[in-house]
Amino acid sequence: MTQNTVEKAPVTLLGLGAMGTALARAWMADGHPLTVWNRTPARAAALGAEGARVADSAAEAVAANALVVVCLLDDASVEEVLGGTELAGRDLVNLTTGTPGQARARAEWARERGARYLDGGIMAVPPMVGVPEASGYVFYSGSRELFERHQETLGVPVGTRYVGEDAGFAALHDVALLSAMYGMFAGAAHAFALIRKEDIDPTSLAPLLADWLVAMAPAVHTTADQLKSGDYTKGVVSNIAMQVAGTPTFLSTAEQQGVSPELLSPFFELMRRRLAEGSGEEDLTGVIDLLLQ
Repeated sequence: MTQNTVEKAPVTLLGLGAMGTALARAWMADGHPLTVWNRTPARAAALGAEGARVADSAAEAVAANALVVVCLLDDASVEEVLGGTELAGRDLVNLTTGTPGQARARAEWARERGARYLDGGIMAVPPMVGVPEASGYVFYSGSRELFERHQETLGVPVGTRYVGEDAGFAALHDVALLSAMYGMFAGAAHAFALIRKEDIDPTSLAPLLADWLVAMAPAVHTTADQLKSGDYTKGVVSNIAMQVAGTPTFLSTAEQQGVSPELLSPFFELMRRRLAEGSGEEDLTGVIDLLLQ
């Protein structure tokens, strides 16, 4: 090493699916010594040819480095792969998609085995990894000290966002954002279905739809402010009474176009319930309270 050379932290990575492979290549490209293991040896062999050290077993990979990153199929896979390894003294970062409850249980499981634990929720797809301008990131929760110790290394593939000491918070943020995404996709699917039988080019609707969704997105800040203050009439632009009055038009249009209303009807029903129970001057924020069990 020369005087100006900075030695990069070594990393162990278990799991080389599309995301794991992308993470691996990003760390190697940044000069981090990498030890990998995968259930399917061929995937590990490909990275071995690119400079990674390929371990013969998960236990060998875990023993190689203090920082161990796991990116497997599900929580059951984490249990299966790590069950026979020696985790004492290891810094375990779990990027496997799971529920908040699974993350909390896994944090306790790791603690009982002498490991420090961080849970992660990846807000990126593989092509975004290693591409800073793509703006991907990972939510992290668990030990703040552990996060700060490895933040620079963890931030190499994608950005990092620490969301709290509760190990379940990363998964909760992940699922919350993805749930909103699927709601958006549901609305877009209904919109495209409405024009599907007409002489309307869907590629002409797409930019209008995208621009409209972008214009509406800042409404989440009003919702958050109303939830925090408890005043659901604060800053209302279109109150719930007015919006409920307009829902028959959406349902009639769907019927006339031969489109099932099943993506809209549940939300409209919640809106009607909230109007019946609350104030017509409220925003749609009160619907959130109806969802709580």
